Amino acid sequence: MSRRDQMVDKIKELMYEPDYIRNIGIVAHIDHGKTTLSDNLLAGAGMISADLAGDQRLLDFDEQEQERGITIDAANVSMVHTYDDEEYLINLIDTPGHVDFGGDVTRAMRAVDGAVVVVCAVEGVMPQTETVLRQALKENVKPVLFINKVDRLINELKLDDAELQNRFIKIIAGVNKLIKNMAPEQYKNDWQVKIEDGSVAFGSAYHNWGINVPHMQKTGITFKDIVAYCNEDNQKELAQKIKIEEVILGMVVEHLPSPKVAQAYRIPKVWSGDIESVEGQGMINTDSKSPLAVMVTDVSIDKHAGEIATGRVYGGSIEKGSEIFFVGSMSKARTQQVGVYMGPERINTDAVPAGNIVAITGARGAVAGETITDADHKIAPFESLEHISEPVVTVAVEAKNTKDLPKLIEVLRQVSKEDPTIRVEINEETGEHLLAGMGELHLEVMIYRINEKGVEVDTSEPIVVYRETIAGTATNVEGKSPNKHNRFYIDIEPLPENLMNAINEGEIEEGRVKGKEEAKKFQDAGMDKDEAKRVWDVYKHCMFVNMTRGIQYLAEIKELLLEGFESALESGPLANEKAMGFRINLMDAKLHEDAVHRGPAQVLPAIRKAIYGAVMLAQPTLMEPMQRVYISVPQDYMGAATREVQNRRGQIVEMGQEGDMSTIESKVPVAEMFGFAGDIRSAAEGRCIWSTENSGFERIPRELQNQIVKEIRQRKGLNPEPYGPDHYLG
Repeated sequence: MSRRDQMVDKIKELMYEPDYIRNIGIVAHIDHGKTTLSDNLLAGAGMISADLAGDQRLLDFDEQEQERGITIDAANVSMVHTYDDEEYLINLIDTPGHVDFGGDVTRAMRAVDGAVVVVCAVEGVMPQTETVLRQALKENVKPVLFINKVDRLINELKLDDAELQNRFIKIIAGVNKLIKNMAPEQYKNDWQVKIEDGSVAFGSAYHNWGINVPHMQKTGITFKDIVAYCNEDNQKELAQKIKIEEVILGMVVEHLPSPKVAQAYRIPKVWSGDIESVEGQGMINTDSKSPLAVMVTDVSIDKHAGEIATGRVYGGSIEKGSEIFFVGSMSKARTQQVGVYMGPERINTDAVPAGNIVAITGARGAVAGETITDADHKIAPFESLEHISEPVVTVAVEAKNTKDLPKLIEVLRQVSKEDPTIRVEINEETGEHLLAGMGELHLEVMIYRINEKGVEVDTSEPIVVYRETIAGTATNVEGKSPNKHNRFYIDIEPLPENLMNAINEGEIEEGRVKGKEEAKKFQDAGMDKDEAKRVWDVYKHCMFVNMTRGIQYLAEIKELLLEGFESALESGPLANEKAMGFRINLMDAKLHEDAVHRGPAQVLPAIRKAIYGAVMLAQPTLMEPMQRVYISVPQDYMGAATREVQNRRGQIVEMGQEGDMSTIESKVPVAEMFGFAGDIRSAAEGRCIWSTENSGFERIPRELQNQIVKEIRQRKGLNPEPYGPDHYLG
């Protein structure tokens, strides 16, 4: 029997032993060495040659990933490792580090219980390190730390013992600070990573060696020895003595939880149902015989097998050929095959039990975030996945050949299913198909995939997505219904920063307000007690607050008012862009006593026009998406790099010095970032490392607003000048 077949048999056996399973994600900033580390773990399991580990990048099996040298899709692999004479099933997800593909990290974190956070010893804790750690901690995923590329500190930067130690202390302190700030209250201290207990490891994934304190005690190898091996250019021998996979897997087994341990505290966080119910207890206990509960985290399209849904089995077992029920779409399907991943291939099994990551063929209609259960047993859904960033760049896509139009619609549907952070919409006025993504690279990759699926497309120049808000206030704004029998009086004001932050951090959830718990959250975020009880809706970072008292019939039209409020925010009066960041107070209303005269055709336009008029009275302001740009460049090129940023309306936030490298942190509008990759390379003659992170929306400079509003309106086929308040309130 081949080694592969032995491993497949062993995987099928260990699947039913939740104590011996570890579901882990490898997360990091771009180019810090995640996929290289994954290669080492695969080599340790005998899945690839040890000589190729670090070069093969087995989990970057997509053509675009190989060409660009980055991870684009989260890749799953199941493997068996022996640690202290016990065999463990490791279900690993290698995640992307590029900011444009952060949605994959969010989805992967729902499927795993622990994360190996990889930090480059040279660059230290970077912005995307912070983002991926936040994504992990938000899902109650426990971290351990691997400090990679230590050989470069010794060989390239020539750091002495004291400098090495300071560098490590700084990185560990940085990671622990993030954990303290972002971990759930009860784990802020327990999840701190420490050198002494072995939850921090050091090494070089590229040169296949790693070490932590328990391993030092076991092998007798010290940091002095490591420095000597690196100086003598003998890392190959070092890799034989301190094998990286043994260190990392020892750390994973010792410090990251099994599904049996993790599901007890993760289920109350990720599932909306009653924990005391049969299915709730089944998930808490990782019971393979309880009702089926699967959370879909990813959907991909296979040329031969069709739609493949990846998900975490939290309760019960999913069997091949069984009928399943989608809780979100209220539809059924029949599984054709179920199994686990081994990198680019899938291993089919008869069933996959609780505590594992499953690949399901035949789950037609599944989308990321869907809850799957038995066809005859309905359960409450899992909490929806919240992506940290949102699409900020759009392109119009059209088929080169008109006959491909029906196929284009199908392919766009597939692409948005495979990557839920992509938004697809049809512009009613122009008939264009609009594709919105996280950035230039994200859209480039998606366009490549559309072409790959057999539809040749032309695309427009990238268009930036703006937001509308207000800089002032307006009071007693009257909105009249078309029949003039209903009148609404509203005030509008900017939403205070503390409430905006609470919505951004997820402390205040968006949606229509149902109970008293929400009022408490509004109060905690700094809202007046009486007003907190009066919030009706939180939508697109805006609030609708009912400040009226004793208005007859108001309760009957509440849903219509909120529908009108939400639809007004979808396209603002300034440039037909989405609105954000203000509060609407309903101060008074006069309603017709006859229900026939206060239906949707009267209420919806009245409240919408009142909101549009109020926005135009309250200093309407356009907001543009911003990116933080981090550049590391030799000192000689620092001037050229800062000029490149400033020429793009960028502001320098901070500058620092690391050895002979200068670091520049800046904030640049997304609209000015097109072509930046080529320009910064030229400016620094290829000798710079740079990365970006989305940084929310900021007000556009006053002097540019009119011009940009005019351009957006003309592009959308609208009158170049926005209408004044009288147009809506007359």
